[in-house]
Amino acid sequence: MPRFAANLTRMFTELQMFDRFAAAAEAGFAGVEILFPYDLAAPQMYRAAVKAGVEIVLINAPPPNWAGGPRGFAAIPGNETRFRHDFERSLRVAEALRARHVHIMAGKATGALAMQTYVENLKWAAQRAPHTSLTIEPLNQTDHPGYFLSGYDMAADVIDRVGAPNVGLQLDTYHAQIITGDMQGVWAKHASLVRHIQIAGHPGRHEPDIGTLDHSGFFLDLDAKGYRGWVSAEYEPARTTVSGLDWLRRAGQP
Repeated sequence: MPRFAANLTRMFTELQMFDRFAAAAEAGFAGVEILFPYDLAAPQMYRAAVKAGVEIVLINAPPPNWAGGPRGFAAIPGNETRFRHDFERSLRVAEALRARHVHIMAGKATGALAMQTYVENLKWAAQRAPHTSLTIEPLNQTDHPGYFLSGYDMAADVIDRVGAPNVGLQLDTYHAQIITGDMQGVWAKHASLVRHIQIAGHPGRHEPDIGTLDHSGFFLDLDAKGYRGWVSAEYEPARTTVSGLDWLRRAGQP
């Protein structure tokens, strides 16, 4: 079975952040991801992860703008200088956390100039951090209207244009189902590009055993195709986090 990680931004939220690492480990997760770990001290978070015995798998970049600005702008023309400045901060945090992946968010944009900007920013980031795994993730237009990267064929084209070995695809099963209606088909077509997987039930983005998607079969297919990356649970618990972990126990975890 895959190696499972818990998204600590969405899960175990009844606890303070520094206590969520141990809670995730106790529940049976071997890794964690934190979407925007910029408001807390990175060394302290890393120590909490080490103490709990979990790996920090992924963070998002750039840091969020809580004053109403965009939370991603790699594809927004005219923001190149800001992108590079904020990416440097994300890189410092990722290094302090020993994070395996950094997800670069495209932001809201459209058109050929946005594509050019996105590709050039990703090329720069890949060269700036050649030993860091960078991921890009299509987001569905229902939940994220106007988001530039909104399809998997588009993401494959971007990865091809960037042409960097440390830039790969992040596949979220919830987004894939909304975008295409065929999450398994997305995996079958683009498996060679996938560096990181996130899971959630559809509809509703709750536990992966709630809704229309056959995640148990998906896990078996990941094994059959030799996927060795992490599978992160990135969902909103329908009740409490712990009460909704039957799917993890059925997947063979403690």
